[in-house]
Amino acid sequence: MNDEVLALAMDQQNTANAFLFEEETYAIRGVIFEVYREMGCGFLEAVYQECLEKEFVLRNIPFVSRKDLTLSYKGQALKQTYKPDFICYGKIVVELKALSATTGEHKAQVLNYLKATREKLGLLVNFGCYPKASIERFVL
Repeated sequence: MNDEVLALAMDQQNTANAFLFEEETYAIRGVIFEVYREMGCGFLEAVYQECLEKEFVLRNIPFVSRKDLTLSYKGQALKQTYKPDFICYGKIVVELKALSATTGEHKAQVLNYLKATREKLGLLVNFGCYPKASIERFVL
């Protein structure tokens, strides 16, 4: 495969990933920004978790909160589990933070949740930023 064909294929893949679950992501982003408008920054993550739950219900967005995810190692189940903050629409992992900045560890956490759930899209949401919440999108 020559460089031009490879570049075109990569560009097409990036474009497809950019629009993965576009409508659902738009709705989730609306909830996040509404909670931030109402609450601002400075609260603990648990406060934002509860506010998001209430807003998801108000907007009829299906979600599961803090669901235990079974992990495995070489085909054997582990005792340790992961608990992503939300899985919305049964396919989008949403992880919350309330920090001045996110780090590589937080990004790795979202990627690990995607790996554990076998889902394709994850959002890392940080309510600790001013003047607005930040949302990073991860596609596997």
